[in-house]
Amino acid sequence: MDLSSRTLRGKVAVVTGGTRGVGAGIAAAFVRAGADVVVCARRPPEEPLPGCEFIPVDLRDGPAVRRFFAGLDRVDVLVNNAGGTPYRLLGESDAERHARVVELNLTAPMTASLAAREQLRRKRGSVVMIGSVSGARPSPGTAAYGAAKAGLENLARSMAVEWAPEIRVNTLVLGMVRTELSHLHYGDEEGVAAVGRTVPIGRLAEPSEIGDAAVFLASGAASYITGASLLVHGGGERPAFLDAATVNKEA
Repeated sequence: MDLSSRTLRGKVAVVTGGTRGVGAGIAAAFVRAGADVVVCARRPPEEPLPGCEFIPVDLRDGPAVRRFFAGLDRVDVLVNNAGGTPYRLLGESDAERHARVVELNLTAPMTASLAAREQLRRKRGSVVMIGSVSGARPSPGTAAYGAAKAGLENLARSMAVEWAPEIRVNTLVLGMVRTELSHLHYGDEEGVAAVGRTVPIGRLAEPSEIGDAAVFLASGAASYITGASLLVHGGGERPAFLDAATVNKEA
């Protein structure tokens, strides 16, 4: 199926946390695919997002989330993108602070999905969870985030079974993405490039590439895909032991 400007024409897509970074890339991809895009977050974007309507909502406020979805005429696609975490070792804070990370990255997507369920069911719609490779490997410094993303992927699989066949639910499992906040995680341009070289494909992903993958999962091209996890990580991480071993080295 051609993922062109007609792919999602006439559909309404909601992208949570879509005001910057990966979320803005996803929102832009849905606009290119012809969808009417509603972006929600606590704060408005620094610059207007072409083709998108912005509605402020705190995704950790259950009643506010339910009011937000009740105010929409229709929802065909929900992209649960809102999330993130600061770098914080487990022992440097109390459990309550770490729980806030879990609330944003796991509880909030569940809240949004439940609030949108009836509208999605009427349109035989689709939910796309934005997961992370941190949910499938140790995540030192972001342990609560990794735990939440592991839970999110499992939640999506269970939701896919419970809500089939009316609603499809899938997860994009992201690796590292180059955004305006990359310097907070990887340093200057040299650091970003060095980190990119650790990925088999040789670079970090662009937000637009994540957006294209989300459009695919929401489109008719993925009509038989539900309960799946699509790895968008450039090949993942080269196992460290391969470089440490003293055998099988080229002369």
